Amino acid sequence: MCDRQSIKLARQALGGAAGGFVAASEEVCDILAQRSRPQLFSNALPPTVACSALEAVRVLRREPELVDRLRRQTGQFRERLRDLGFSPLDGEAAIVPIIVGETAFAIRFSERLLEEGVFVTGFGFPVVPEGTARVRVQMSAAIEEEHIDRALAAFEQVGKELGLI
Repeated sequence: MCDRQSIKLARQALGGAAGGFVAASEEVCDILAQRSRPQLFSNALPPTVACSALEAVRVLRREPELVDRLRRQTGQFRERLRDLGFSPLDGEAAIVPIIVGETAFAIRFSERLLEEGVFVTGFGFPVVPEGTARVRVQMSAAIEEEHIDRALAAFEQVGKELGLI
């Protein structure tokens, strides 16, 4: 069970699914909590999100190899996407954005991938500049090699079907 202090610490460390966070001294965090307009006019971080974030930190402390696994899988996924002819953005983050062009196309592409059993988020303008719409893959250390192979097979099939590759 999370106590009030644990929730505060988790909130300062991770935003979870309910927004961002500030990594700063306790003094800066206290000033922001009292004077930051976004803080004052928003809802508090739900305790379930704070507790989940705190548990995620505990898991990473117990199993630091998960980070290495995630980095390795993400790098391989990006590389294999490029080999297929896609244009994932460079980076090391576990979120892999793949540029596909126009917004309507990104949405259609994500819908077709979902029909093939792969969930990605398609988005475009005004979130990103016009003409740079993308689908976004969220990698996870829990994903097995066979899942990556199936996802890439779906990307290849749908990419060819829709004329992207």
